Order: sequence, then structure tokens, then C-alpha cells
Amino acid sequence: MQLGMIGLGKMGANMVARLREGGHTVIGFDLSPQSGRDVESLEALIEALEAPRVIWLMVPAGKPTDDTVERLAQLLDEGDLVVDGGNTKFTDDQRHAKLLAEHQIGFMDVGTSGGVWGRENGYALMVGGTQQDYERLLPALQTLKPQGDSGLVHAGPVGAGHFTKMVHNGIEYGMMQALGEGYSMLESSELVDNPHDVFDSWREGSVIRSWLLDLLVRALEDDEGLCHIAGNAQESGEAKWMVETALHMGIPLPVTAASLFARQSSQIGDPNTMKVVAALRNQFGGHAVTHE
Repeated sequence: MQLGMIGLGKMGANMVARLREGGHTVIGFDLSPQSGRDVESLEALIEALEAPRVIWLMVPAGKPTDDTVERLAQLLDEGDLVVDGGNTKFTDDQRHAKLLAEHQIGFMDVGTSGGVWGRENGYALMVGGTQQDYERLLPALQTLKPQGDSGLVHAGPVGAGHFTKMVHNGIEYGMMQALGEGYSMLESSELVDNPHDVFDSWREGSVIRSWLLDLLVRALEDDEGLCHIAGNAQESGEAKWMVETALHMGIPLPVTAASLFARQSSQIGDPNTMKVVAALRNQFGGHAVTHE
């Protein structure tokens, strides 16, 4: 396939590299001249692509995505397709799809998980959109996904991809919080000599073995006791949206809500629990941590 990629940050740049390694032609654009972009404007990006075009967005949710979609609605032609692979709220997807449909431009939302490891390991992709658009995008999706049968799902119509990613991230919050709380308890115990070894032992045979557990052991190897990581972790939005949406749906989410509140509370403290969460976010997503 030939695609345009808007947004060449940590995720976007790695996705471009994986797509190119898979044989696709990708033309990248970013506002930053230091991004390694191929063109210097949206207009130049569109001019460089053959119609009908596919343009994938990896830009921050909210106004940056709104502004980009509105601009593309004016610049693209009938039959082109816009794919939002960022962390947009699912209700915004429906608004964006409606705007683009007025210009006969297609729209898909793709919840994307994999962080900085995605280029090597592949990305978990949760897709929202029509079956026709899904099949059109499938060659690129198959390149981005991990090897094997899992890692890609057509979750439903427009909005389903980001709704699914929202739930995914809420689950992630709870799992990370549980690991953090467990580590904090082991670290505080007079009975346990080496919490690091305990967590390492759980990587095989245990029912809680997971990639997050592997990443935590890696973080402890890099910084024993997590002494150089500040015990605070930002909340990126998806868990908050999930709790808000669940309130409207009447679905109780005590674990997700508690983990969300813990991250918010971490902004005024420095507990071991949140050091683990901060370390894990850095391991899989490249999110910055504050070193003492």
C-alpha cells in the first residue's frame, strides 16, 4: 500500500518504519522540522500521494486531531480515507466521520497498543469502521500487527476501535496498579529478603505471568528498588473516559476507578506503588520518568 502518516512521534515514527520494512510506501509529515518528515506541509503530503489516498493520523487527541481532520476535510478528494490511530475519544470519532462523509471521504478509528516495542513486536490493533474500509486497509494492518493469529480485530463500526482501546487501557491501569501494590507490600515486609527475585520467579508457571510482569522485572534490573524513579504517574485520559462512560451505562468499575484515583493522588506524593506504575509506563511506552 501507499499511505501518508501525520505525526512522527514515538509511535508514529516506529509505525512508519515497520510499514516500510513490510514493503509499503509511506510518506510522513509532522509539524516539527526535526521529525525526519518527508514533506513540509499537509498540502505537500496530499500532493505526493496517489488517489485514492489513505492518510493515517498519529497526533494528540482533542484539538490537534480536530484541527487536522477539519483541514483534511477541505484538502482531500472523494474516495480518500482518513485513519485515526491515536487515542481519540470514541464520541469524537463519530463526529469526525460525519464531517468527512459530507465530502465523501471515509473514516476509520484504530485503537493502537504496543508502545515503543511495537516496531519490533507488532501492535495490537482494534479497528472501527465499515467492512469495505477495513478490507481496503487490511494489508497495512497485517503488517503492523504481531505475527500469528492474534493482535488484530475489526471491533465494529466507527467508534468501536477507540471504545475498545479505552477499555483496554482501563484494564491496563488496574493490572499495573495491582503489580505496584504487590511490590510495595513485599518491599515493606521484614519477611521477604528480595522482592525483585520474587517477581522474577512469577514469570514462569504463575497465573499472573504477563508482559507487564516481564517489564517490571526489567525495570528492577535497571534500577534495583526503583530508587531513581519518582513515585508519580500521569493519567492519560482513557481510564477517565472509561469511568465516565461506565457511569452512563450503569456498569460498576471499582478497580479501574481506584487505579485512576491512585494516579491522581500520586501527583502529591511519592509512594513505591506509583514508582512501579511509572517504571512500567516508561518500559512499554517510553514515557518520561523523573530521576532524583
